[in-house]
Amino acid sequence: MKSSSGAHFVALDHVRALAAFLVFAWHFTHAADGFPVPFDYTPLVFPLALLDEGHTGVALFMTLSGYLFAKLLDGSHIHYPAFLWNRALRLLPLLLVVVTVVGLMKAWRGENLADYLDAVLMGALYPSLPNGAWSITVEMHYYLVLPLFLWLLRRSRYLPLVVVAAALALRTGLYLQRGEVQIPAYWTLVGRIDQFAFGMMLFHFRAWFGRHLWVSVGAVLAFMAFYAWFDAVGGFYRYPAYPSSNPLWIVLPTLEGLGYGIAIACYDARLRASGSWLSRVVARYGDYSYAIYLLHVFVVFHMARFVHEHVMDLSNFYVACLWALVGFALMGIPGYFSMRFIEMPFLRMRRRYVRA
Repeated sequence: MKSSSGAHFVALDHVRALAAFLVFAWHFTHAADGFPVPFDYTPLVFPLALLDEGHTGVALFMTLSGYLFAKLLDGSHIHYPAFLWNRALRLLPLLLVVVTVVGLMKAWRGENLADYLDAVLMGALYPSLPNGAWSITVEMHYYLVLPLFLWLLRRSRYLPLVVVAAALALRTGLYLQRGEVQIPAYWTLVGRIDQFAFGMMLFHFRAWFGRHLWVSVGAVLAFMAFYAWFDAVGGFYRYPAYPSSNPLWIVLPTLEGLGYGIAIACYDARLRASGSWLSRVVARYGDYSYAIYLLHVFVVFHMARFVHEHVMDLSNFYVACLWALVGFALMGIPGYFSMRFIEMPFLRMRRRYVRA
C-alpha cells in the first residue's frame, strides 16, 4: 500500500503478511485453551516455534511499525497534526466497525453492555479494546512519543538505546515490586517500546545488515533457537504460568525487537523488486493485514473447530498449521471488502505530513 507520500515498500508488505499469519496461526492452532493443539506441544522443527508461539507476531508488527516510520521520515520533517490525522484515518474506521459489531453481538447474547462500553472508553489508556485491538492502543501511545524518537535519531542513530535501557530498568523495577512483569511487558508500551525503538534504529543499519548476510542470518537463527527454547519450557502461558513470575519477561520484548529488527533490515535491504505472482499475492495480504488482524477473531476459532470436527483431526500441529494457511488465505476475502468499502474511502482523505 502506498503511504500518503506515495512511497510503497513491497518488502515491508511481505513482513506485514507474515506478522498477520503468525497471529492467525496462533489463534487457529491453540485458541484460548489449547484447542486443537495443546499449549504444551513443541514442534520438532525449531523455526516453527514462532508459529507455536504466534503471539510474537504482535512484536513483529510493532518492530515493523517503528522501522516503517523511520524509513518514511528519514531526513524529513514531520507535520505532526497531519501525521496524527492520517493515523486516525487509517486505524479508526475499521476499529469503530469492529467495536460496534462486537457490541451488537454482546447485546444479542444479553451481556452487560455498560461494562463493554466502559472497556471501550478505557481503551484509549488500557489494553481493553476487543478483537486484538488492544495493540492499537499501544500503537497510538507510540505515536505520542514518536517526536522524541525522531529527535534522538537526528542526534545519533544509537540514541534509541537510551530508551531501551530506560524500559529495561522500568520493567526490572516493576518485576521487583509486583513479582511479575509479563502483563505490562506484553500488553502495554512498557514492553513494546523496545520494539519500536529497535525498528527505528535498525533502519539506519539496513545497508550493513544487507551486506553482511551471514551475520544477519546467524542473528535471526539464534533468535529462532531462543524462541524454540522458550516454547519448549512453556512459552506464553506455561513458563511457569500466566502471568509469569519468571524475570525473562524483563528482556523478552528487547530480544524480540532486536531479532525482528535485524530480520526486517536485512530483508528490506536485499529484496529486489519482483513482479512475480507470489510476491504480489503476499504483498496484497500485507495490504489486508490490518483487516485480517481485527476481523479474524470473529471466525478463526470456528474455522478450527469446524475442520477438526467435520473434516479431519487437527491435534497434529503440522496439519493444523497447513489448515491455518488455508484459513488465512480465505481471510483475504473479508480483507478485500474491508479495504475497498471501509478503509479506502477514508484513506483518500489523508494529507501529506512529510516535508523535506
